[in-house]
Parts: sequence; structure tokens; C-alpha cells
Amino acid sequence: MSYATPIAPPQAAASSAWDEALIRRYDVSGPRYTSYPTALSFHDGVGAEAFSEALSRSNAGGRPLSLYVHVPFCRKICFYCACNKIATKNTRLAEPYLARLDREMVLAARHLDTSRPVSQLHWGGGTPTFLTLDQMGDLVDRLHSRFGLSSDPQRDYAIEIDPREANMLTLRHLQALGFNRISLGVQDLDLRVQKAINRVQPRVLTETLVDEARRLGFRSLNMDLIYGLPHQTRDSFAATLEQVIDMAPARLSVFNYAHMPQRFAPQRRISEADLPSAEEKLAILRTTIDMLEAAGYVHIGMDHFARPDDSLAVAQRQGTLQRNFQGYSSHADSDLVGLGVSAISRVDDLYAQNPSDLAGYEAALDAGRLATQRGVRLSQDDLYRRYAIERLMCDMHLDLAELGSRFGIDAEHYFADSLRQLEGAERDGLMIRRGLTLTATPIGKLLIRHLAMAFDAHLTPGQGPRYSRIL
Repeated sequence: MSYATPIAPPQAAASSAWDEALIRRYDVSGPRYTSYPTALSFHDGVGAEAFSEALSRSNAGGRPLSLYVHVPFCRKICFYCACNKIATKNTRLAEPYLARLDREMVLAARHLDTSRPVSQLHWGGGTPTFLTLDQMGDLVDRLHSRFGLSSDPQRDYAIEIDPREANMLTLRHLQALGFNRISLGVQDLDLRVQKAINRVQPRVLTETLVDEARRLGFRSLNMDLIYGLPHQTRDSFAATLEQVIDMAPARLSVFNYAHMPQRFAPQRRISEADLPSAEEKLAILRTTIDMLEAAGYVHIGMDHFARPDDSLAVAQRQGTLQRNFQGYSSHADSDLVGLGVSAISRVDDLYAQNPSDLAGYEAALDAGRLATQRGVRLSQDDLYRRYAIERLMCDMHLDLAELGSRFGIDAEHYFADSLRQLEGAERDGLMIRRGLTLTATPIGKLLIRHLAMAFDAHLTPGQGPRYSRIL
């Protein structure tokens, strides 16, 4: 199933229309829309039975499968991290977890037509490369046994790698296991910043893996950076960007650090006095956009950049880009099955999430049932709004006439309240409306989350602070 008619995103750089006062006015707290409704709308009325039924229903559509595996272990805690993780140096502690992952696979596969191709596989964490080579091989064998992994050259099999926990042998092993994409956690190459976040990582570790990945022929390489970390300045981050651009990854994710120590205990080790000011943080962002676009990267949206020939940029031009819990994906229209503690699935018309605590996850599987703890089944209204938000977030453009035709509704009338909410953004130059088409301007691309919020029927006053700020 295709999405909106292919559109050409605005070509001007966002920083060419930079208006700091305008950005500050719209830089509020809001969802990242890796799902709609967001996880704050999940409830405990969705459990294992509802998820099993959704898995069975999904077979009728015959969509490809996307598998996400959460590996929660880390040898060392990074102070900025807000991920679900377990700190340990003992890899043997992963063995019972892997056994329960297999139990979860068996329970999920019972409800699936496993002849459906697995077009995507993603291992996240934590640190997936915490696992030994044998444990990685065992996990892939179990996934293949339960779901049937693909050898299609167009498959998208990715793994997140901590360069401190991997070497050339690791990459060769991952390639032999079928992975064809890797994502390297870099964050910043400045030693002072690295020490402040408890992640000392010399450039040579990253560069060695980049060179080996190219030699082995991995299809794509992503690097994760974070701006807003302690001791960062526009000049120091520019120095990191120069080095990263020199390594020429196909994709870059440049995340905004959200300092929320009241929610994430490791962040309490970061002194707020060491964080860049709001003005400096915006300057870092502007420098980032300028440097990456000058180096030939396409600003996909939010914090993602890609080479023009990368599949993300191609999918955006074709109108088939999708938003999911890993960010942006070029494989639209697949059912996502999340495996592991805290993992979230998107199957048919249901979102389902496993417990965030390991004990709860283990207890459910030991009792012989899927670990689903909460979720939400989408109403018809949710489906309309999810489509609108996803197209805005992915295409930076929304064709309400196409949406209306797809769902058989008068979209202009249905979304009248949303369109009224967007009138101010249109006056301020964040978007252009021509009839029933809405297109984000270069500055609107930076603030696309704000535009998407106009279509969110679940967002209520006072909920905003539970989300990170847009920039």
C-alpha cells in the first residue's frame, strides 16, 4: 500500500530562514510521535489476549513483519541515558533473558503466519553488543527458527553498536549473521564532554569500525550524536561534526538531549550548570544543520539526516517513509512485533507494550503467556489522525484530499479544529496551506512536532511537561 503522492520537500536550508524568537515561541514540550496515540495513552486494558488476537488478525493483510529485539544490558551507565537498561559486566546474566526471549518468540509465532517475510530486524538496547558472539549467534538462530529470517538483499537488518564494545571481528560476525546495517553510538568526540557523560570513546574506536563496515559492504551506516550535553558549545560540536563528516556515514541522528533528572536517575550525575544555555543549544542546532546540509546531507526531519541516495531519503521523496519506535523507516506498511522487556509492538490496529521491569516480564513468560502489560486499540478517529500525523512527520507535507479519499471522509470538515489551530503557525511562516495541502516550510520542518500536535486528540493541557521540548 502506498502513502501520499510523492512530494518534493522544501529545498532551502532551515537556517536560511532562522528566526530565533519564533523558534523559542514554538519550542514547547510535545510528543515525538513514534506512535499515535503515544505511549502515555496506553492502558492496562490491553493484555496478552488482545495482543494474540491482533497478531492473528494481522495475517489477513499479509504484510511483512518487522521484528524489534530489546537487549537491556550495558557494562557501564552513560549519564545522559533514558533507555531501559541493566548495568552489569557479567554476560552470563544474559542467558536466562535469551531463554525467555525464545519463549516469547514461540508464543507470538503461534498466532502468526510465519511465511510472511521478515523485512526488518532491529536490535536495540541497552547495548546489543554486550552479548558474546556465541549469544548473538544463538539469538539469530532462535529468531530464524521461529519467524524465518530473510536473505532478500533489500531487507533492513540493523543493530545498535557501542564502539567501546565491538571490534572488527564483531562486525564480521554480525555480517555472517545477516545484519546489513549498523548504527554506531558516538554522541560527541570531545573528551571533556565524554568524561562528563561517563562515556570516554576515542575517535579511533569509531573510525576503525566505520572503515571495516565499508570494507565488508554493509548497506548503510548510521551515527548517533547528541546536542545539549554538558560542556558543549557551538565550536566544540562543530569540531565533532567535522570529524564525523570526514567519516561520511550514510545517515546521522542528531538527538536533542532532554535533561529530566526527576524521571531518569543517571541524569542526576550531570550538573545543570554544565549544560549549554538555551541560546547556545539553538546555536549548536543551527551550526549542525548548516554543516550537514553543506556536506550534502538531506534533512529528513526532526533529528535525522541522510545522504540523498540513502533509502530514507529515497523513501521520503517517494512518499513511503514511515515513523516507528526506532525513528524513521523506509519499510512502510509492516507489522512490528517487539520482543523483550519494555518492547512495543504495532500490529494491525493495536499497540502493545511489555513490562518495563525485568521481573514482570519474566513472570509473565514463566506463566506461559505473552508479556503484554498495556497498550491501546485504535479507534477509527485514531486511524485518521495517525495517518495525518505520520504523513506530516515523514513527508513534511499533508494532502487532506488524499486522506479523505483514502478513508472516505470529508477531511476538511473532519479536521476543522486542527486547521484552526494551525492558522497561527501559517501566519508565522511555519507552513503553507494551498487548498487541502499543508506543507511545512524550512523553519516548520524544525518544528514539525508542533504542527503534528494540532491533530492529536489525546493531548491534554498539563500533559506537555511529560514530554521533552521540541528543540
